[in-house]
Amino acid sequence: MTDSSTRDDVIAATRHWLTRAVIGLNLCPFAKSVHVKNQIRYVVSEARGVDDLVVELTDELRLLRDTDPDAIDTTLFITPHAFADFAEYNDALFFAERLLDQLGLAGELQIASFHPHYQFEGTAPDDIDNYTNRAPYPIFHLLREASIDRAVDAFPEASEIYQRNIETLRRLGHDGFDAWLKDKT
Repeated sequence: MTDSSTRDDVIAATRHWLTRAVIGLNLCPFAKSVHVKNQIRYVVSEARGVDDLVVELTDELRLLRDTDPDAIDTTLFITPHAFADFAEYNDALFFAERLLDQLGLAGELQIASFHPHYQFEGTAPDDIDNYTNRAPYPIFHLLREASIDRAVDAFPEASEIYQRNIETLRRLGHDGFDAWLKDKT
């Protein structure tokens, strides 16, 4: 995030990515429901490193645990001031996962990862396959396990989502994906 970016700009860019890429391309068939019901919490973190992240993330994980899922089902914890390097982000994700265990929340909550330079193991940095997890900022997506279980029960082919996403992105290619994402409609 640049100094001229505001919290509202970060959230607007994240919402646009969510509605255009994640929901618009149906990369996650479970996202539309919580989006339409306004059950997604957007948090713009002030973290500048792992120590700050652990403090802020602890609060957010506890808040999600203690809040009725009908009010907040999931949280997009956005870190625009930290972890621009994907390797640094992965290190931070390691600590975030350990935090779940330390708080006794493993099995109740989980963390999905999104990053502007996301790269799956065994892929080249510019492989379109990586774009399934590319977001405008580093994001720690906090999810309820119970919500995931309900979504998977409602979508019997959940195990096929990843491959379908890869096929969708390969069909679009880089230019098609960029054009789709830039569309403001």
